[in-house]
Amino acid sequence: MIQEYLALSYKNAKTRKLRSLLTMIGIFAGIAAVVSLIALSNGMQTAISDIFVGLGTDKIIVRASGGGFGPPGTGIAVYLTEDDEKIINKIDGVKQSFARLIRTVKVSNGEQERFVYGVTVPDESENIKLVVEANDYQIKTGQFLDSKSDLEVVLGNNLAKTLFEEEILKGDKITIQDKKFKVIGILKKSGSPQKDDSLVIPEGYMREILNIKDDVDVIIAKVLSSEDVPIVSEKIKKELRRHRNLEEGKEDFTISTPGQLLDSLTNILMIIQGILVSIAAISLLVGGIGIMNTMYTSVIERTKEIGILKSVGATENKILSLFLLESGILGLMGGLIGVLIGIIIAKTIEIISTSYFENNLIQAEFSFLLIGGTLLFSFLIGTLSGFLPAKQAAKLDPIEAMRNKK
Repeated sequence: MIQEYLALSYKNAKTRKLRSLLTMIGIFAGIAAVVSLIALSNGMQTAISDIFVGLGTDKIIVRASGGGFGPPGTGIAVYLTEDDEKIINKIDGVKQSFARLIRTVKVSNGEQERFVYGVTVPDESENIKLVVEANDYQIKTGQFLDSKSDLEVVLGNNLAKTLFEEEILKGDKITIQDKKFKVIGILKKSGSPQKDDSLVIPEGYMREILNIKDDVDVIIAKVLSSEDVPIVSEKIKKELRRHRNLEEGKEDFTISTPGQLLDSLTNILMIIQGILVSIAAISLLVGGIGIMNTMYTSVIERTKEIGILKSVGATENKILSLFLLESGILGLMGGLIGVLIGIIIAKTIEIISTSYFENNLIQAEFSFLLIGGTLLFSFLIGTLSGFLPAKQAAKLDPIEAMRNKK
């Protein structure tokens, strides 16, 4: 019986090809948007999680509380100091710590001048390795800085290409705050402006060219065990309050961990995903109304057919089931088309972004739950949209229906 209903429903939809296609536009537009947005959002969450796993969950980041927007070092009321870093390094549970400066510097090539962000690496070889690990620095050409680097600098990928009219290459020289530096390396493109649009120089030279004494912008601490991060974080907060003579709750610094940053980013992505999917749901509502309208029209056109079916023994429930199934199939067909379009859109965005950013930060991740859920949802939308027309068809009087000349 079900097979007969399916065959008849499919035949009726096929007979009205253009109308069926127009009816499904709202459905497959909404489903395509939902599938592509969720797939990209899931893929981005996975990529971000992988990045944080790669960086390690055993890091604690201490920053001075800023007085404005922007990277560390901008709008800060009270800076952290080298003494703060020494205090942190002595805390039980901290394996290693280092401080960094992140400041705006003037860069020129003799003809043009630009202001960009410069970030530092410590002078000690062991701490440089931790900087590379904590920031996932990857070299495209040349090499990274080491403890022997003398008036040398590494450039972010975008910075090397866009700082001046001509691309800066390994071996070129640039002037930073009126002191000449040799470019020894170019970083791989990461998709992060903080890396792609900044330069990396030894800490000693940053202090020299900007006349900075003992201020620092960021302190990174590596913990002996990632399981102890919450405990060590509290120890750091307590010791810094004591050292800086601050009351609890009035700290002029902030402490964060990769896990906390990951949770924050995930929450932001979920909120954005919810908003975008809600907007896409409008298309599904429009599609549902379209199916309802089509099914009402179908009932009017097939009044005589309904009368014949009832005269040969079809019950109201069977008529109701037939029209519900037909509207559900319209929704399902729209869902199938929408899923295919959504996959194409998501994969196209992934390919373009991977090519442009040269990383896998934006990727599409499809799951059985996503595909199966959207198809089931589109079928239910179609079925629910066809309920009222189906109910009207089921209640038609068979004699009056057969007298209908349409």
